[in-house]
Amino acid sequence: MTDSAFTFTLKSIPFDEEYRPADNTRITTNFANLARGERREENLRNTLRMIDNRFNSLAHWDNPAGDRYALELTIITAEMHVAANGAQDAFPLIEILRTTIIDKKTRARMDGIVGNNFSSYIRDYDFSVVLPEHSKAHPNSGTPEGFGDLHGNLFKHFLKSEAYRATFSKPPVICLSVSSNKTYQRTGNEHPILGFEYENDEFSATDDYFAKMGMKVRYFMPRNSAAPFAFYHIGDLLGDYTNLELVSTIATMDTFQRIYRPEIYNANSVAAEQYRPSLKYQDYSLTRIVYDREERSRLAFEQGKFAEERFIKPYRAALEQWSASFAA
Repeated sequence: MTDSAFTFTLKSIPFDEEYRPADNTRITTNFANLARGERREENLRNTLRMIDNRFNSLAHWDNPAGDRYALELTIITAEMHVAANGAQDAFPLIEILRTTIIDKKTRARMDGIVGNNFSSYIRDYDFSVVLPEHSKAHPNSGTPEGFGDLHGNLFKHFLKSEAYRATFSKPPVICLSVSSNKTYQRTGNEHPILGFEYENDEFSATDDYFAKMGMKVRYFMPRNSAAPFAFYHIGDLLGDYTNLELVSTIATMDTFQRIYRPEIYNANSVAAEQYRPSLKYQDYSLTRIVYDREERSRLAFEQGKFAEERFIKPYRAALEQWSASFAA
């Protein structure tokens, strides 16, 4: 099977106060979780306000009133079309987030960064189905051989696709939480936007998984953040993106992580030079935004099983053959 058997279509929907998840939206996605329930409009309004406020606090130059900029967010869904078994099926492979920067002073619209958040059915399958089954059968053996290879190759194929290259001018940057079972050490490097850089001695399972997607990782703690973030990137994180592009990612993902993981990112004390994150930490503040973290964790398994039944099993032979011969 050749690369031409897998093609992509991009669909987009604004993430704004009117956002309502589409019927086929990956239900574990953080966006859909925020946009359900009685307080959905208040949730969305407060989240967007937090993002704009964080952006203006970081982009403080020529911005005396702290209200010069606003961000528009767009959820991008990459559907993969598989030409196999005489059929042409579409599967919602990946969801990422695109930021657009609005300069209210000059009325300019500027591209921010694409990526930011990252949702994937196949990642749910790998971490919620494959890995637990392997660990049960082979305790303390780490990850199974080839873990993440298919997902990594599909992601790299997506970045090479005409759909991606025609829509986005730069590679994605994914900004996620640091691992709660690793220790991070602050270095002497400080970036004017990304802040203090941290390092760790050993990659986490997520770091290794993203490496198979062709992405490197660096850890930075921006000004007025409580903890470092993991920035997954492909090229030169510090050289390939403008200050405002980097600010758009920090403002967006700092806000989401304060909601998702307040024990780490809305803690009442800032990460020390040597830092080990913990979700058991009690000295933190809650935002006024309702987020059902238990639902998200529980549904990850269901989403993984959905991927197994709808994508992996029907096309396993073709996918394995293609992945084994994939040229990055």
